[in-house]
Amino acid sequence: MKIFLDTAKIDDIKKGVEYGIVDGVTTNPTLISKEGFKDYRAALKEICNIVQGPVSAEVVSLDSKGMIKEAESLASISEHIVIKIPATFEGLKAVKELNRKNIKTNVTLIFSPSQALLAAKAGATYVSPFVGRLDDISTPGMEMVSQIVTIFDNYLIETQIIVASVRHPLHFVEAAMMGADIATIPFPVLEKLMKHPLTDIGIERFLKDWESVKNK
Repeated sequence: MKIFLDTAKIDDIKKGVEYGIVDGVTTNPTLISKEGFKDYRAALKEICNIVQGPVSAEVVSLDSKGMIKEAESLASISEHIVIKIPATFEGLKAVKELNRKNIKTNVTLIFSPSQALLAAKAGATYVSPFVGRLDDISTPGMEMVSQIVTIFDNYLIETQIIVASVRHPLHFVEAAMMGADIATIPFPVLEKLMKHPLTDIGIERFLKDWESVKNK
């Protein structure tokens, strides 16, 4: 399973890349503004240069013509740019046209298997089911992911599944067990994935034992 970081924080992206485990980034105007950037395009270009992998950039238009115009402009920033398109009928129209133009798309804000299937049929490169937001309204988000994986497997659909709105390590593990292609996660969740109290205890014990046997 590939790992994307859901952030625009440059220091965190650099750390993830240095760890050798980050394959891409998902971001949006809100995340970019939060990090103090004044230029949306410049921020995306910097992120692309660091990660050298898929970087999802979101459009803000609600009509397909506006989405396509924005997408063409954003795609010119870097070969790594993927266009985030909302899961609407206007979005599907835009995805179909962008697919024809060989511009990669990530259909976002997906909350049902049917939305994911329609996005895939329209030609989406990626679909992003939001699991945490479903959990927030007492609906099991990972169940949706399981259904999408099954449907895509049934029909050998090549569209990749990005598990989004990941809130904790269990979401990550369940996504991997279900066979999702990608999980996009906040950096604090990424850090938790490698932490375990028994690892810390084991290291502490090894170091203590080393002190007792090393040459003095």
